[in-house]
Amino acid sequence: MNSRENSGAYRERKQSCFPALLLGIVLGVIAFAVFTREARTGVWDRLAAVVTGRSLAIDTSLPTVVNKIQRLQRLETVSYSLDKIVEGNRQSSILPDFLVGDKLLLVVHGEVIAGIDLGQLKTSDVAIRGRGIQVHLPAPQIFVTSLDNAKTRVYSRTTGLLVPEDPNLESEVRATAQQQIQQAALDDGILATASKNACATVTSMLLGLGFQKVSVN
Repeated sequence: MNSRENSGAYRERKQSCFPALLLGIVLGVIAFAVFTREARTGVWDRLAAVVTGRSLAIDTSLPTVVNKIQRLQRLETVSYSLDKIVEGNRQSSILPDFLVGDKLLLVVHGEVIAGIDLGQLKTSDVAIRGRGIQVHLPAPQIFVTSLDNAKTRVYSRTTGLLVPEDPNLESEVRATAQQQIQQAALDDGILATASKNACATVTSMLLGLGFQKVSVN
């Protein structure tokens, strides 16, 4: 009697374990499939290669890699903002300012955007050796220098008793302010920052393509 009961209990335990075992097998297959699909670079790729017998396939042909970099086009990597008060005036060498002078103070808010035009990258700027790549980027440049009209205003305007306001004075002061803001950005090293940020961006992209040793300058 006991032997028959033990046999029945064993069958029941075996039947109850079967769904769990089946679920474990299914989950294991799914996990293995995800691992082999997602392992692309580094130690995971090498481990996947051992497990599956596959190797990472990278299109390292020079034209393809150069084309991928060039697609970034005008890579804007740094933005520089500045508030400044700029003065402009009209003066006479003979009569005093209170009679014929015209003085304008303009509060301006400007922005300078710099980066690298990767469309200028040449094939000779890229060297590929196995999974290593070296890239020499074009020189950084200023793309845009502009004034924010919403934040730019006339602070004060003083005109002599004998003359009207010069309608061209404000536009000339704006042009001067734009030049001064651009020069301030250059003095603060905006081009060096643009180059550094561009190198970091391109390096990250190349590592994502599967290169293991990347040098960008």
